[in-house]
Amino acid sequence: MPKQDLILAPTTIKVSIALEPVRNLLNSLFLLNVTTTRSGLGEWIYETAEALTADRRQKNRLAGAFYNLLEPTNSTTPLTFEHYLDDLEAQDPLQLRERYLNAIYQERPDAPIAEILLRDPQAYLAVMKAFFDEDKEEFKADLYLEVHRWLQDPTGLKAMLIEHLRWMWTHALQAEWQEVLPLLEESLTVFQQFDYNDLTVLEAVRAITGRDLSGYWSDSDKIGEVVFIPSAHIGPYISRYGRIPKIFVFFGARTPEGIQGISPNLTRSDLLVQLNALADSTRLSILELLTQHAELCAQDIINLLELSQSSASRHLRQLTASGYLIERRREVSKCYSLNYGRIEETILELRMFLSRKG
Repeated sequence: MPKQDLILAPTTIKVSIALEPVRNLLNSLFLLNVTTTRSGLGEWIYETAEALTADRRQKNRLAGAFYNLLEPTNSTTPLTFEHYLDDLEAQDPLQLRERYLNAIYQERPDAPIAEILLRDPQAYLAVMKAFFDEDKEEFKADLYLEVHRWLQDPTGLKAMLIEHLRWMWTHALQAEWQEVLPLLEESLTVFQQFDYNDLTVLEAVRAITGRDLSGYWSDSDKIGEVVFIPSAHIGPYISRYGRIPKIFVFFGARTPEGIQGISPNLTRSDLLVQLNALADSTRLSILELLTQHAELCAQDIINLLELSQSSASRHLRQLTASGYLIERRREVSKCYSLNYGRIEETILELRMFLSRKG
């Protein structure tokens, strides 16, 4: 009797789409830290980051580094940001630090014990650097040395973070949240009309965000629940927070593919993200170059266009996130080819948008 190979079907997951105001606002806050390495984010992100003082920018970087400590602990109650801050202020500083350390051990169970991490800054740096294996240029040793110093003073750490979050809420986040809330609610309403619970995690990500992440999430089979959160500021990118089995995925507020005419504001927002990726001479040169080559690796593009490593990375990230480039790994290199289908989609969406306005 011939041998039969049994292949398990991919596991389906629990899917929901929610505003999650606190997580949404924290995500926008953290986006202020990546304006030099990500192009194509919402205009408010760049304007707000530019207006911050050097001291406020550094505090915001520290807040981003402590995101595991700042993550809301009660996801079942839709807290307002003010209530979230009050709840944070009522918590014990030592317990907050323990939460931060526990998050490290959940990701790196082989990390040195807490006593060593707190005592030895080099041991701590080695652990944190491991989180950036995929993108070493994002790791800032000076920042994490300062994080380590703050870990020695949990009371001062808590006071610093709460002061910064309250200041950012009063001077930047509150007004912007009221401005973008209608757009986010429109996106939420559209997506909530559909049932995604018979999908695998990668199928759900593709259906809701428009991105194929099959080559990026090696742990997708361990995820049991995903909460998708529409963002007004994240542009073409998606970001992921939380710990398995439940994660939170932020995506640019949009309408599902193939759905037309539901929300002119959402259509305009999504179209602006696509056109922004094309509105740059260097990015157009990259696309033009790839019409002449079936595939090029990042270093080839750097050499042919005489770009710096950081500039090339920034432009390639945006074009890939916007869907115009297909990225694949070849050994240690990232290589790219042109996605002609995405270009045709943009042309079609622009035609439909303009014909509806006519």
